[in-house]
Formats: sequence, C-alpha cells, structure tokens
Amino acid sequence: MPEQVFELKATWTGGLHGTGQLQADDLQTSFSVPSEFDGPGVGTNPEEMLLGAAATCYIITLGTLLAREGIQSLELSSHIYVQNRPTMKVNAIVHRPLITVPPHMTEAQLDKISKAAFRAEQTCMISKALRGNVHINVEPEIRISGE
Repeated sequence: MPEQVFELKATWTGGLHGTGQLQADDLQTSFSVPSEFDGPGVGTNPEEMLLGAAATCYIITLGTLLAREGIQSLELSSHIYVQNRPTMKVNAIVHRPLITVPPHMTEAQLDKISKAAFRAEQTCMISKALRGNVHINVEPEIRISGE
C-alpha cells in the first residue's frame, strides 16, 4: 500500500502568550499555550491535540477489534499527564474505555473483550509512535448492559 500523506497548516502570532490557527481537512481550530503553563488558554493546545490523536486512534482500533465480538459502541475517557518543570515532558496517557456488553456473554467472550482493550493499545499507530517516550496505560471497564 502506498504511503498516505496528511497535511495540516498552521499560523502563529506572538510568543508564549500568542495564539495560532490550524486547519486540516475537516479540522479548523485556534490553539495556544494552555493557561496551566502560563499561556492564554485560547482554543486547544498541543497537549490536548496529542491526547486527541492517541485517544481517537485507540478507540478506532478498539472499536474495530470489538466489532468482531458484536460490540458496536463504546465510550472512552482519556487523560494526559504533563510536567512542565524542570522541563516540559509528557509522562503518561491513560485510556479508560467503558465497554458495555449484552448479558448473555460467556466468561470466555468477556476475557476476549478485555484482552482486546489491551491489544488495541499495542496495535494503535499513535501508541506505537509514542512507545519508548510516553507510558500508555489502559484501564478498561466492562459493564453488562442492564446492570
């Protein structure tokens, strides 16, 4: 398969307290340094964008794996942990998928679903790109529908 190319264009005005605009096919937003790091906190920021890339890649991968088990929808809460002193560094990303399953699932099926939650992190291309630099943890919750 040939290499795919995705493009993003950005503009920036100002220093630490500046703001920028970015545009990619279906994404257009403002961005700046987050207020937590003494920036203006306008729009999104690199930390949220990195978390968004990691989370969307993970949930797409997990959704693909779970579709094979008849699971058609799921929820995800993800967090990114960033230190800014002595230097800025992303320490960890945590994905907490909530997988709701029908009540007739066997223990073997539930085990397969649980393993898929961890396998999705291992196979997601963004997780692979971050591996060795950022610790990524998965904390799945499997809920039986109607409970």
